[in-house]
Amino acid sequence: MRLTLRVWRQKNADTFGAMATYEVDGISPDMSFLEMLDTLNEELILRGEEPVAFDHDCREGICGACSLVINGDAHGPERTTTCQLHMRSFQDGDTIDVEPWRAAAFPVVKDLVVDRSAFDRIIQAGGYISAPTGSAPEAHATPVPKADADYAFEHAECIGCGACVAACPNGSAMLFTSAKVNHLNVLPQGAPERESRVLDMVARMDEEGFGGCTLTGECATACPKGIPLPSISAMNREWLRANRRRAR
Repeated sequence: MRLTLRVWRQKNADTFGAMATYEVDGISPDMSFLEMLDTLNEELILRGEEPVAFDHDCREGICGACSLVINGDAHGPERTTTCQLHMRSFQDGDTIDVEPWRAAAFPVVKDLVVDRSAFDRIIQAGGYISAPTGSAPEAHATPVPKADADYAFEHAECIGCGACVAACPNGSAMLFTSAKVNHLNVLPQGAPERESRVLDMVARMDEEGFGGCTLTGECATACPKGIPLPSISAMNREWLRANRRRAR
């Protein structure tokens, strides 16, 4: 395959960026998108040019590091992570635009790399449970109804990639935050911080500069792990309940 790539290049957070055009040839349809970028970088290095910086880690669709907007879609045309997107999803001769996540709370570090530490600070605000120190408790000491366990597992699948933010017209982090809140709030182990968790995490999300949620649904459509849109409504109910109790 021969492709034309239009890639966002930006030296650092303090400089302006622009799209740069590159031609790549000999791309196999079985390559992943990141392998295709590796091929581009090999050619750039051989020519004495600066390679394109992009985030990646496990390349197995687990870690969520591979954050790219491809032809205007978070992670590209398939509902998967960028590392699991293969070049057979494109046609020979295609022009492909490659950009970083676009959100005020995700400032560009270099080229396609953005700073997503805002997600870490949201989790630090309440993504934990109280647990006594000492030996590990018996695994079956606290029964969890299957429906609750399934609900928790569904939300625990969130990998924090940020596709929901990149896809949202407002740059909202509500789907990510709701996944983290609902994962712990439905379990008995998360009960002690249930109210403070949702209030603190939502407050931190707002402080980080993410946009407001208008439930357009683009976040759930882009999520590679299928976190459902009703997750946001469930968190809103938790937030309202906690606010009422705190106001008493």
